[in-house]
Amino acid sequence: MATAAATQAVTGPAVVVHGVGDLRIEAIEHAGPRPDEAVVDIAYGGICGSDLHYWLHGAAGESVLRAPLVLGHEVVGTVVQAAADGSGPAAGTNVAVHPATPGAGESRYLEDRPNLSPGCTYLGSAARFPHTQGAFSRYSVLPARMLRALPHGLDLRAAALAEPASVAWHAVAQAGNLAGKRVLVIGSGPIGSLIVAVAKRAGAAEIIAVDMHEAPLEIATAVGATRTILATDADAIAAVEADVVLESSGNHRGLASALRGAMRGGRVVMVGLLPTGDQPVPIALAITRELELLGSFRFNDEIDGVLAALADGSLYIEPVVTHEFPFTQALDAFHLAKDPTRSGKVLINFRNDDNPGATP
Repeated sequence: MATAAATQAVTGPAVVVHGVGDLRIEAIEHAGPRPDEAVVDIAYGGICGSDLHYWLHGAAGESVLRAPLVLGHEVVGTVVQAAADGSGPAAGTNVAVHPATPGAGESRYLEDRPNLSPGCTYLGSAARFPHTQGAFSRYSVLPARMLRALPHGLDLRAAALAEPASVAWHAVAQAGNLAGKRVLVIGSGPIGSLIVAVAKRAGAAEIIAVDMHEAPLEIATAVGATRTILATDADAIAAVEADVVLESSGNHRGLASALRGAMRGGRVVMVGLLPTGDQPVPIALAITRELELLGSFRFNDEIDGVLAALADGSLYIEPVVTHEFPFTQALDAFHLAKDPTRSGKVLINFRNDDNPGATP
């Protein structure tokens, strides 16, 4: 593949959301890479809940769409032009992408928890304006510091879930030592199922997965859940009395179930992003049961541990991916991804024969 000059623009098709219900595949042009940026040939992108929210609602939490946005932050690919300043992986290297950029000059947060930096930006996010464009494009120009070379033997498709698995890894770290413990996971969509997989690797003795639908529970079982409960069975959830509960539904009813399913003195890790505003939950239970409530937001350097664990086989997440679509069918991929009764994680394959004219 030809290498572009450092100042040459990078063009190609991308998945762009323009407003509620308005998702398009259209040609875009990236500015030529700066000295500390590389050009990456994107191979796979996973559709995240935030991508769906921008498309379906025009917002993800408090991040409101104000202009067209290239979606996508769960991506892997191959460097086709290395950063001119010598930083980052060489051309030809397969890489995963860490999509965060901590805010400049915020040293209070950067040392050990850059994910909490108030000025942090994320690929494919409308949290700030101008928006931070994402990487659902045939080629993407990315800061070299975002790129993580894949370990030997780990191929691009197997690494496609590195970003959401890092979210799960961070959440399990927030939960503390899980060895020998009973763990309850509320919400068994892709993040919830990945939490199950990471909790299994962490040595949990029991992992009980909860969801509204049977299909996600089957995936959770495949990656390590020892038992499942339908979310409508409130009595069964309350009877779990888990040492640790990880809430990943992003719904106030799920958080209520998490509070009820925790043992007295237990810990509840809140992973699912609830809608902005007040939420009706039985918070008195947290007081009378002396529950520890912890938030979990994105991740920091956990992606390095995830890639190593995928490479050595100690983290098994393959069943979480249920569908793969060629880039030309990205709109169909989004329609399927919004239906949890029929899909888990849906991947878009950006390397197919129907993408003529893209140039790095």
